[in-house]
Amino acid sequence: MNRKIKSIAVSFIAAAVSVGMLAGCGSSKSSDDNGKGKVYYLNFKPEVAKEWKALAAEYTKQTGVQVTVETAASDTYDQQLKSEMSKSEAPTLFQINGPVGYEVWKDYTADLKDTEVYKQLQDPSMAIKDGSKVAAVPYVTESYGIIYNKNILDKYFAMSGAKVKSIKDVNSFASLKTLSDDLQAHKSDLGIKGAFTSAGFDSSSDWRFKTQLANIPLYYEFQKDHITKQPKTVKGTYLPQFKDIFDLYLKDSTTEPSQLSSKTGDDANSEFALGEAPLYQNGTWAWSDLQKAGVKADQIGMLPIYIGAPGEKDQGLTTGSENYWCVNAKASSADQKATEAFLKWVITSKDGKQGISKTMGFNTPFKSFSDVKADNPLIEAATENRKEGKKQVDWDYTMMPSEQWKNDLGNALLEYAQGTGKWDQVKTNFVDGWAKEYQAAHSK
Repeated sequence: MNRKIKSIAVSFIAAAVSVGMLAGCGSSKSSDDNGKGKVYYLNFKPEVAKEWKALAAEYTKQTGVQVTVETAASDTYDQQLKSEMSKSEAPTLFQINGPVGYEVWKDYTADLKDTEVYKQLQDPSMAIKDGSKVAAVPYVTESYGIIYNKNILDKYFAMSGAKVKSIKDVNSFASLKTLSDDLQAHKSDLGIKGAFTSAGFDSSSDWRFKTQLANIPLYYEFQKDHITKQPKTVKGTYLPQFKDIFDLYLKDSTTEPSQLSSKTGDDANSEFALGEAPLYQNGTWAWSDLQKAGVKADQIGMLPIYIGAPGEKDQGLTTGSENYWCVNAKASSADQKATEAFLKWVITSKDGKQGISKTMGFNTPFKSFSDVKADNPLIEAATENRKEGKKQVDWDYTMMPSEQWKNDLGNALLEYAQGTGKWDQVKTNFVDGWAKEYQAAHSK
């Protein structure tokens, strides 16, 4: 995953009209002569193009079933998918980015409810469903929260008068704030510059707040209002809690708010790696950079991002995917069955699991990978969090209406942080901006 999350919702929406025109012509009706069907996978991730081809070749070697893998160039997937679906030999296996992508490609999605790839999901609610239909299944999951430095926190917990005695006592915004405020108050004793790393608003860092932090109040609003599809409007029900956590990041920090416009993702990574701050909002993908900076695997763990929402004691990490498998409903029956069998092999066989988890480095949501140990301590932390029965927070930012909405929200957050703007503008950009950008995306 790129550290800067890029929304592809708008391009999916823009493709909707063209997709409608494909409905009568993009079928893949032929099968190979041996009657086993065949598989054509249009892969979204160019960084593992060679690895997918190698895995496909191994499956063909073992089963005799033809598997073709083609990979779209970066940022061109929706355009290539649209083109490939118009051909007689269309992909039998393709990807969507989430609920927004599903609205475009729903007519091309076969029901996966009786497939092994769905039955193996650790959390079936992660699948994209339409009534009783299981339309898409995530195959890569990532988690984010507040990464913490165990060594610094253990030093703090051992201090006389420490207001928090164990990381296990941090299970709400109130307890997180108590910990953060006390760390800040004792920063000289602990040899740190602040509780949290800098909340930088350079483009290499601002996505952590305008997208990932903003996801938390959206999640609780959508849960409260039973929203499962992209809404036309939002209320901003939990914006006061959003303000509370953001204020904590600003107050208990290594950096003065006036300096945040130029602070980068590398700055935050360095501050954490150097032990200048023990708390750092980021995700499982951050391990590579932290490891390069000298952080040891046994030094770090990850907490959920608590904002003060109801029931958050049972809240887990924010876990989700922008990578969902779909089987082409317009492919022949033989090709659909062949594709389902290929997916089963990928997630249950020794070779398939090795290819996905070790060679490609993916964290997967399947029960069949329970015996696969990740080399990433943050993935291990996320796995333990799920095993404890914590309710994972959904990646509802896949429903954010546009990149412009995120940028406008980020600008308002920075103005507020610097003292040149009011929180009211954050509220306006969050709520009114959503309706505006949704309308703009759906009027094309």
